[in-house]
Amino acid sequence: MVFPEHEQVKHSPSQSEELSRAPRTVLITGGAGFIGSNFVHHWCQHYPGDRVVVLDALTYAGNRNTLATLEGSANLRFVQGDICDRSLIDRLLQEEQIDTIAHFAAESHVDRSILGPGEFVRTNVVGTFTLLEAFRHYWQASDQPAHYRFHHVSTDEVYGSLEPTDPAFSETTPYAPNSPYSASKAGSDHLVRAYHHTYGLPTLITNCSNNYGPYHFPEKLIPLMCINILLGKPLPVYGDGQNVRDWLYVGDHCRALDVVIHRGTPGETYNIGGNNEVKNIDLVRQLCTLMDELAPDLPVRPAESLITFVKDRPGHDRRYAIDATKIRTELGWTPSVTVEEGLRRTVQWYLTHEEWWKPLLSQEYQDYYRKVYA
Repeated sequence: MVFPEHEQVKHSPSQSEELSRAPRTVLITGGAGFIGSNFVHHWCQHYPGDRVVVLDALTYAGNRNTLATLEGSANLRFVQGDICDRSLIDRLLQEEQIDTIAHFAAESHVDRSILGPGEFVRTNVVGTFTLLEAFRHYWQASDQPAHYRFHHVSTDEVYGSLEPTDPAFSETTPYAPNSPYSASKAGSDHLVRAYHHTYGLPTLITNCSNNYGPYHFPEKLIPLMCINILLGKPLPVYGDGQNVRDWLYVGDHCRALDVVIHRGTPGETYNIGGNNEVKNIDLVRQLCTLMDELAPDLPVRPAESLITFVKDRPGHDRRYAIDATKIRTELGWTPSVTVEEGLRRTVQWYLTHEEWWKPLLSQEYQDYYRKVYA
């Protein structure tokens, strides 16, 4: 399956750059998750001559079926494993002669980090440390080619919360994480930065705003609303619904990561945002309108009648916004998908891929849902 967002290649490396580049061998951690799997598809489509090794623990949010159309490729290898397993990482680096790591693997849901923070520290901090140590020893034992890269994919949540009139987060905004999730990601960011400054490891960090699009696990806001509308279930909105997020279509994010890996300066951080600040309640209402338009057989109509305000999340950050000036001016990337266009694509995808999301509504998922929204 070719993802619709991968039809646009405007901000990926040019055709001449693709022809002149040496093939890479890329280890993509968390490559069966939401953003990671979209990136695997993007990379395989644009660089079919590269070797891609996907490492994923296949926890609740990892879904190997997302990669099913690629697994017959001779240039793709899937490995089920844990990024905290140092011997496995060492073996993969040596066996495959990895020159590039794109590190997506993470526990990433704030609500789950509130219920169980320990796993977030283990995966996001210890796991990133394990990868860094393995790659450092592997890199130091090589002749340290200039094209080696360790790309760490992070979040804007490390910067904390903004007031309505505050300027957007830039790469120099002080870190002020407010949840166990964002604190664990801040810790991993600091480790990556330290490994560059201490050892010279060729690292890159990107901090992105909220992603959305195909293959998003049902507990996150946009897929949760789409699926609950289809099932005629309440649409839980935290607090007063006035929290603001900057929404980034996952296809735009993948193109930005591609550009940073190829053109970014080692040791640097690049913020990636969608230029789409939207209040949560307004986003939910947009989704309701789209579902009313695109889904003729909804069990409850209008869908907006399902909106239900629930007790706010503890420590809920009020506003996120990304200043993406640096990646635009230095690397030439800008987002191409508006939130209106991206939401329409996303709703259409969930309407036509029930066979993907319905099996994910497991008993474990139902138990989690009741804990969070009771």
